[in-house]
Amino acid sequence: MKKILLLFVFAFFSVPLLTGQGYSVGDYATDFRLKNVDGNFVSMSDYPDAKGFIIIFTCNHCPYAVAYEDRMIEIHNKYRAKGFPMIAINPNDPEAEPRDSYELMQVRASEKQFTFPYLFDDGQVVHPVYGATRTPHVYLLKREGSKYVVAYIGAIDDNYRDAAAVEEHYLTDAIDALLEGRKPDPDFTRAIGCTIKYVEE
Repeated sequence: MKKILLLFVFAFFSVPLLTGQGYSVGDYATDFRLKNVDGNFVSMSDYPDAKGFIIIFTCNHCPYAVAYEDRMIEIHNKYRAKGFPMIAINPNDPEAEPRDSYELMQVRASEKQFTFPYLFDDGQVVHPVYGATRTPHVYLLKREGSKYVVAYIGAIDDNYRDAAAVEEHYLTDAIDALLEGRKPDPDFTRAIGCTIKYVEE
């Protein structure tokens, strides 16, 4: 009986630890200050006129992330003028994945001519707060006064292999919904991509 009670207590208090990690749709997201590939630090507060943000956790080496780079550039170029700029963040530890070092981020951003900030999550402090687990992993935020509300989480679209074959444009549909004063539907999809890389302790 004592063992059963202990198991119940453990399960009860473990639930928040297991389910409370990262943001859910409707949560308020905190700002960050991370180093961009140009050497400057970037925060959402640097964009006082933004209606919201497209936050995408991505990286250099992951084939899923690479497959989406051109689409990311197109989305940013289209929606930044409408008040939704993109901010890309590399969450990987370069000791675990050397291809995702800050120096190689600079190379990749130059090669692809990224038109959006590409930030390094040094120490891996930001992506756990958001709850990102994959690259790419999208968090669409809507500004409400001085706060940022999570409006959509998940994938960019339904076909990483071929942009021409996409049938469901999850991210752009969600942005369009916000611009029209509607709630995104769906507001959550499963992110498809490589797992975020950590150094094994």
